Amino acid sequence: MNPYQLHDSTVIVTGGSSGIGFACVELLLEAGARVAFCGRNEDRLRSAEARLRERFPEARLLAQVCDVLDAGSVQAFAAASLAALGPAQVLVNNAGQGRVSTFASTTDEAWHDELQLKFFSVIHPVRAFMAQLQGQANASIVCVNSLLASQPEPHMVATSAARAGLKNLVRSMAFEFAEHGIRVNGILIGLVESGQWRRRFEAREERELDWPQWTAQLAQRKQIPLGRLGLPKEAAQAILFLASPLSAYTTGSHIDVSGGLSRHA
Repeated sequence: MNPYQLHDSTVIVTGGSSGIGFACVELLLEAGARVAFCGRNEDRLRSAEARLRERFPEARLLAQVCDVLDAGSVQAFAAASLAALGPAQVLVNNAGQGRVSTFASTTDEAWHDELQLKFFSVIHPVRAFMAQLQGQANASIVCVNSLLASQPEPHMVATSAARAGLKNLVRSMAFEFAEHGIRVNGILIGLVESGQWRRRFEAREERELDWPQWTAQLAQRKQIPLGRLGLPKEAAQAILFLASPLSAYTTGSHIDVSGGLSRHA
């Protein structure tokens, strides 16, 4: 029996065509949930959909191209998922990569782009799905965030500031939405295996190192106590816990999924 208690629940996942988002969709389908997921890149989205339908041929699944920074596109996604799968019980906000820049090198345009992405990739979906969530028992919202929210890095100043703002927003929404029966939580990820790290591996100078050796060296350099990068599935498992009735008395909080990298109290 699947432990997450999400069987026959409708769950929405943004940024679901790769990485942590895709791992979430896989776990949700294993749990018997109905899942709608979206992404901006249609080729990547359809490839992800095909892999999922091959593995879960009986699943109730919707994959739709959607730009979370376009309010109209998100509203259309919300309407499509409602028509196909019924009202959403869970919304997983998972979008956005990091921007490498210092304070001196971050332009006004880069600040604007980073703040818009980190905030409105959450604001637009929450607005679009709020009416559906309000009518559901055990409704919840989970936001994928970064350890940078509590432990900023000077070479990622704009992303760190935006992530801290998102952490604050989660707490604010949790307080405001509690009267509607909607819990709001987040996870703070450290270094998790992703396409970005794979690309850096392919461009590595130490050609004699394979992927496990290279990532172990990276973990040592970053002083990760567990000695490795996290797996997308490990982050997804924390997300599903917060999404599910297993965390029914938890709201406004964050789970640290960083392998011990966290140094903040």
